[in-house]
Amino acid sequence: MHIFHTIAELRQWRKTVANIAFVPTMGNLHDGHLALVERAKQEAEHVVVSIFVNRIQFGQGEDFDQYPRTLAQDADKLRAAGVAAVFAPDEAELYPAGEQQYFVEPPALKHELCGVSRPIHFRGVATVVSKLFNIVQPDVACFGKKDYQQVAIIQGMVADLNIPVRIVAVNTGRAADGLALSSRNQYLNAAERAEAPRLYRALQNIAQAAQAGNRDFAALAQAARDELHAHGWAVDYVEIRQRGSLKTAQAGDRQLVALAAAKLGNTRLIDNLEFDV
Repeated sequence: MHIFHTIAELRQWRKTVANIAFVPTMGNLHDGHLALVERAKQEAEHVVVSIFVNRIQFGQGEDFDQYPRTLAQDADKLRAAGVAAVFAPDEAELYPAGEQQYFVEPPALKHELCGVSRPIHFRGVATVVSKLFNIVQPDVACFGKKDYQQVAIIQGMVADLNIPVRIVAVNTGRAADGLALSSRNQYLNAAERAEAPRLYRALQNIAQAAQAGNRDFAALAQAARDELHAHGWAVDYVEIRQRGSLKTAQAGDRQLVALAAAKLGNTRLIDNLEFDV
């Protein structure tokens, strides 16, 4: 497995290979990331994984400085998983001017859901992903559905900017109790970890009620928010949206997704559940 720290090194290697699947990450890898790698191996002959904690998607007061940097351990996991190359640049390599001067601006969706409390997040994501696509030039890229809004924005960006990368959305990896796998789960103390699966159960309750005939989506979302509040969560949002477009769900819609974000202690968790009615 190659580990590249510069764009020039990666591009030189890229000339020698074809048929690449790409998995962009911020490192601190867990089983959910490795599931993306396994899916990428099914999609292409060579897999490239990037590891880069992207400052421009973190807002003031968020955990950029505390985000774990575990390159040596991550490289061991990726080597064992059969990855062809890792791209692990530092900030000066990816942002040589010291800060990014040109940005990719997503549409209004960037201000909804997670974008309400993280107003610069999706601009930072879209910008760094577009840079990484230009550097790696993959045929396909795999993203986890846990970051459902991110996947929708990346899919829209690729379509709108005619970027020749096929996006594969991979189902969320979960612990045995249903908690979505996330690098931030390690911030939870024992009591919070025991409580954390309630977020997914709240989404399951929404899906079950809707499938049983309840089309009052606003009431279903409010009931989930109330349930989480009652157990000590600080709820950012719980919403039901149209799958794919993420437009607000209407009573006649059939393909839906319930999405939630909430803080448990100091840890912000997100999750979602696709369902049909």
